[in-house]
Amino acid sequence: MWIVGLGNPGTRYAGTRHNVGLDLLLRLVERWRGRPAERGRAFEGFRAEVADREVVLLAPLTYMNRSGDGLAAYETASGRRLESEATLVLSDDVYLPAGALRLRGRGSTGGHLGLLSVERFFGSANYPRLRVGVGGTGSEELPEHVLSGFGPAEREAVDEALRRAEEAVEVWVRDGVEAAQNRFNRRLKEEHS
Repeated sequence: MWIVGLGNPGTRYAGTRHNVGLDLLLRLVERWRGRPAERGRAFEGFRAEVADREVVLLAPLTYMNRSGDGLAAYETASGRRLESEATLVLSDDVYLPAGALRLRGRGSTGGHLGLLSVERFFGSANYPRLRVGVGGTGSEELPEHVLSGFGPAEREAVDEALRRAEEAVEVWVRDGVEAAQNRFNRRLKEEHS
């Protein structure tokens, strides 16, 4: 199993809306005491044991719009082929309220260029993804918005979402996408109805 956290490399982008997928991945590395694994110029990898399964956690070190290049570099370096349905991709979502979570087994990119790059890499939209809501804005301001930080109330909501997302990923590893969807997508409906 693989977990991929999307974001932009470097301190300039740390804490921005577009990096919540990477932030979640790093929280999981810490939670599961991940050990450094394969590493290259285009990706950083960690390994962990979760529910008696080996999980590889990958951070593409390419920019968001080229996330698939980091996955291709991992395959070359490790000699292992990522299986789309066994790879959970973590990303931000400007169409969800700050702090909301949505887990899907497959679907559209919703205009997210990092997810589009991953889809091109797999040649399919059939890969699970967990989106963390970062709040939206008008399309004209979208590039600046996703590269901005959070206000205090939003930061609190997103931090709480990341705690719940850690649990959601663990359920995905242990019990699969449907069990995780049933448990965590239901919460989304209850919280925002």
